[in-house]
Amino acid sequence: MKKSGLREWVPGARKIRPAVRLRPQTASAILKALSFYLILSGSSVYAGGQVYTPLSASVRAVLQHSVSDQAAPKLAFSSQSEANAWLTDMSRRLEKRLPDTKYRTDFLYTVHYEATRAGLDPQLVLGLIEVESGFKKYAVSSVGARGYMQVMPFWVNEIGTQEQNLFHLRTNLRYGCTILRHYLDRENGDLFRALGRYNGSLGRPEYPNLVRAAWHGHWLLPSRSVNQGYLPAS
Repeated sequence: MKKSGLREWVPGARKIRPAVRLRPQTASAILKALSFYLILSGSSVYAGGQVYTPLSASVRAVLQHSVSDQAAPKLAFSSQSEANAWLTDMSRRLEKRLPDTKYRTDFLYTVHYEATRAGLDPQLVLGLIEVESGFKKYAVSSVGARGYMQVMPFWVNEIGTQEQNLFHLRTNLRYGCTILRHYLDRENGDLFRALGRYNGSLGRPEYPNLVRAAWHGHWLLPSRSVNQGYLPAS
């Protein structure tokens, strides 16, 4: 298993025969009703929450410095044309979820800056946001995780300041990317385990598989002309 990227995380499993067989029409109706309920309730089924673990003084200092940096967001591309191409492509994919053009552009600028700053692939972060919150700014999980990247409030006390609002776009993305980077470092680059820690489901394949599917299925670019130091997509 490679530790530098994602693997196929679907363990072998024996088939379990259902006790009751539903007609295709009945099963389809049930799935539609469930989907409609989840849309109405605004629930994010796979939103989780990071689990609090004490930090060493040195790690806390690094994370505190990371979330306190207030440099203006900027895109890290080799040229403006490359930046425009990325924004155009990602904006088209995101349009149905964030219909306001100005806000969508600001969102993508911030995602790209915060992800790149943390050494993450921005498309990976978009996949994580899709799974965690469905791009809902004010999403709150059943355990209290907040915002686009579903950040647990204890992180503000641990590495931030009380005036920081986890529903604020840049604050939420700054915390989320910093936390995922922290978990990656803790797991020596093993993205499967880092995502498990991020979601509070360490060792279970469902969440990492969902993030991989969203990342590769909706946000992954076919190729890159410039290696920007992201974790590989393989």
